[in-house]
Amino acid sequence: MAKIFSVSVRAGIDRVFDPIARLLLRAHVSPDAVTVAGTVGVLVGAIGWATRGQWVIATTIVTLSAFTDLIDGSMARQLGRAGRFGAFLDSTMDRVADGAVFGSIAYYFAVQQRHSALVAALICLVSGQLVSYVRARAEGLGLSAKVGIAERAERLILIGVGGLATGFGWRYGLDVALWLLAVLSLVTIGQRIGHVYRQDRQAVR
Repeated sequence: MAKIFSVSVRAGIDRVFDPIARLLLRAHVSPDAVTVAGTVGVLVGAIGWATRGQWVIATTIVTLSAFTDLIDGSMARQLGRAGRFGAFLDSTMDRVADGAVFGSIAYYFAVQQRHSALVAALICLVSGQLVSYVRARAEGLGLSAKVGIAERAERLILIGVGGLATGFGWRYGLDVALWLLAVLSLVTIGQRIGHVYRQDRQAVR
């Protein structure tokens, strides 16, 4: 879970979602099926509702679907899974979900000809993928890049707050959230690149 949650909050979250995970396992539902189902839910919320500016409904559907990240993880732990495919699938589906969310937002603002918000959404779309890619590439090289102020959970929470603010009447709530997120994402990319650079310099000394 992302760093925004304390140990006590994480324990509370586990108490909520662990029983759900157990019920699904008893029903012979696999963690991978839950992962895919959550992604489909995000696609429905993003493409079906965010593209039309229905921000409250879209945010609600996306948020509920995102909870599957907690459920499938709990299911995998309870099963004692040692394989790596589940983690691979989860990361892949996260990229699909993120692309759908920010792509749908960009589409909406393009249709509305609100170019400033469109630019911010496109920056968020690209930089969000880069945040994840930089970490994955670093780890593929045997280095660490799990640093930065805007990891995935923070990005989704911020954009969700912006969507709700706009949905409940503040016209520029999502615009503000997008530009703030764009800046934070770019800073995070810089932090991760710098972190990897320092590790590499230390290794060759």
